[in-house]
Amino acid sequence: MSTNDPTGTQGAWPSAINLLARWLDRRERIDELIDSLPPGLSGAERARCQHLVFGVVRHFGRLDAALGRLIAHPPRFTTRAVLLMAGYELIEAAGTPAADGLVAKIVHHAVEQTKAVASKSEAGLVNAVVRKLAGVLAAPPPSKVASAEVLGEYFSHPDWLVRRWLVDFGAEGTRQLLEWNQQPATVYARWRPAAAAPVAGGPEAGAAGDPAGRPDFLKPTPWAGFYEVPSGRWSQVEPLLKSGKIYLQDPGTRLAVELLAPQPGETVLDACAAPGGKSLLMADLMQTGKVVALDLPGPRIARLKENLSRAHGVEVALVQADLLENPAAILHEHGLPDTFSAVLIDVPCSNTGVMRHRADVKWRLDPRDLGKHARQQLALLHAAARLVAPGGRLVYATCSVDPEENERVIKAFFDSRAGGPFKLETKVASLPWEAGHDGAAAFLLRKGG
Repeated sequence: MSTNDPTGTQGAWPSAINLLARWLDRRERIDELIDSLPPGLSGAERARCQHLVFGVVRHFGRLDAALGRLIAHPPRFTTRAVLLMAGYELIEAAGTPAADGLVAKIVHHAVEQTKAVASKSEAGLVNAVVRKLAGVLAAPPPSKVASAEVLGEYFSHPDWLVRRWLVDFGAEGTRQLLEWNQQPATVYARWRPAAAAPVAGGPEAGAAGDPAGRPDFLKPTPWAGFYEVPSGRWSQVEPLLKSGKIYLQDPGTRLAVELLAPQPGETVLDACAAPGGKSLLMADLMQTGKVVALDLPGPRIARLKENLSRAHGVEVALVQADLLENPAAILHEHGLPDTFSAVLIDVPCSNTGVMRHRADVKWRLDPRDLGKHARQQLALLHAAARLVAPGGRLVYATCSVDPEENERVIKAFFDSRAGGPFKLETKVASLPWEAGHDGAAAFLLRKGG
């Protein structure tokens, strides 16, 4: 919430209430909910709506627990969404110089919105509850020795996940990860080397080491080629995206590609390619050669096609196939090689390293999911290994911080017969609170000649 505008941008609040009521009812993915917003919503309204929805979902555990202490029976979904939204605005306003005055405005606005989206009778409930909610949410953060249950409630994460992280990362690391996940995600843009023509309104050259034509509003980061995009700049970002000069991408995605180190003129395979950000990064690094992007048929293929169409100089081939169903034969049918000198397998995972961006992931995960992911990941790694030429290299990657999906999958691979020809050359991992960007892990395996 903007502390200067507690009522929000016109149209954003009712739209956010509608999406949250749907989420409470059916637990739809919030990225799909945002995509369903009416096209008539302005850019500012859309951004405000997304901010509110992500904020409520990010803090849902804490908000829901607080409401549970104030009302015996949850109201219908629309009214509950209003209460959650007002609660999130109270959290956002806390600690600001105008916090006391904002509380009254937040209460008033929630009451008036309830009259419009629900009923006048429910507005009385909202008035009484939101006034008390401010006090409940004002409780201080838990101590450093707090239990998983206390940490889980305050930082809005499932208890089972917090317990797991306490074992893997200890109390301090877990606390930092929880705090990291509760912050809105920074938006990063990768400046594409194939499209560095000067930008209207931008300098002819950026700071030392920056590309010519980089606009001043793109802030340099510690990671070469990646820039921070401040909020409120969409009107300036959109032309850069459409022209292909930038690609919105977190710096954590670079780790696997840099480890694979695709070379100019090579033919490389991206074996789980959709939505195509890493395929495009490989193409931009190579400048010449060929990128074969393989993934399952489905709704994500459209995005993969769009991203591959942005490649310059590099030949691209899109193959819709199941990696677990004889991919060599399908590649052969497309006139492509059945082994490659470089293969990237960025497997589906729990997304525990990217919860800033995917705030609803923690509410969709089940304690059994990580084991299921690990079994699938090992099967995909075996399949990808069969497509590596002698002397070639294979990178296994995830956007998970969980050892069960990373080190333990690699260990299981080397414990099997399939791991015999391979050697683990190196690995990289990023823990978000240490790296300053999304969490990820990547392992470089070399096949003997």
